[in-house]
Amino acid sequence: MSGVTTTTQQITLAQRPTGLPDDSTWSLDTVELPDPEDGQFLVRIDHISLDPAMRGWLNDVRSYVPPVQIGAVMRAGATGRVVTSRHPDFAEGDAVTGTFGVTEYAISDGTGVSRIDLDVADAPTWLGALGMPGITAYFGLTDVGELHEGDTVVISAAAGAVGSVAGQIAKARGCRVIGIAGGPEKTAWLREIGFDEAIDYKNENVFKRLRAVAPDGIDIYFDNVGGDILDAALANLRRGARVVICGAISQYNAESLPPGPSRYMSLLVFRARMQGFVVFDYEDRYPEAIDAIGAMITEGSLQARETVVDGGVAAFGDTLLGLFRGDNTGKLVLRVD
Repeated sequence: MSGVTTTTQQITLAQRPTGLPDDSTWSLDTVELPDPEDGQFLVRIDHISLDPAMRGWLNDVRSYVPPVQIGAVMRAGATGRVVTSRHPDFAEGDAVTGTFGVTEYAISDGTGVSRIDLDVADAPTWLGALGMPGITAYFGLTDVGELHEGDTVVISAAAGAVGSVAGQIAKARGCRVIGIAGGPEKTAWLREIGFDEAIDYKNENVFKRLRAVAPDGIDIYFDNVGGDILDAALANLRRGARVVICGAISQYNAESLPPGPSRYMSLLVFRARMQGFVVFDYEDRYPEAIDAIGAMITEGSLQARETVVDGGVAAFGDTLLGLFRGDNTGKLVLRVD
């Protein structure tokens, strides 16, 4: 098949945004990919993951991964099928997941790529509960949060990809779980999947509601948003509490440095700790999390939910903004037609 090329559309970074990304941030390019060489394979992408962390990857600052470079394909997790392979570990027809980027086709040498079992769950779930968000929830709770039976656990952005899985893991392990989400539909869904309490931050005073529903304090606060909600949780800690910093979506598009938490002295008063983490640090243990979450899905103790948007790679920019509008319940995924 030497000399064969594949035409693909892909999204590249045209310029770094200030505040929310817009149309000027992206370029939609059509390129030709060569036939795979020895040790490579060609993947046709079917679903692309949309994640809040993507906004941070656009900033030219030091972080846990290098920023996406101008002119480079936008970094993204995705699922797909192997079309052509010259790699010993991947065969034509294999369903796979990896960081292929926002593109219709990708060539890979197999680094960071895993085969997935579509009999266990559909492809979007392998980008959500069985993918990086679910793995993040698992290790954020079990390792960083040191989850124990009987803990009172509070989770922000609880109707999102990470938060919804975290809450269900905590509930399955005998904890009392309180979710914070935006709007009555999302809080109603949290109750459906087993959360003991759900606080609507758009229509309720989070500080007062936390005091009412957790009068004895919080053992674990799993933070996905930062800002005022983080302060409300810090004000309601119990002695020995663990504050797990997973993300801060409320601040990702800020054009100036937001103020830090004003209630941080609660960490001293309640002998608590606040710790950030990055899921990539647990790479050698990913199978542990996938097996545990997969078993929960199979037995029915965890509901995986995805908001799947059609439109292909051309719809990436607007779909990404949906994360910051709160359009999604569960994992946000872009389907590539």
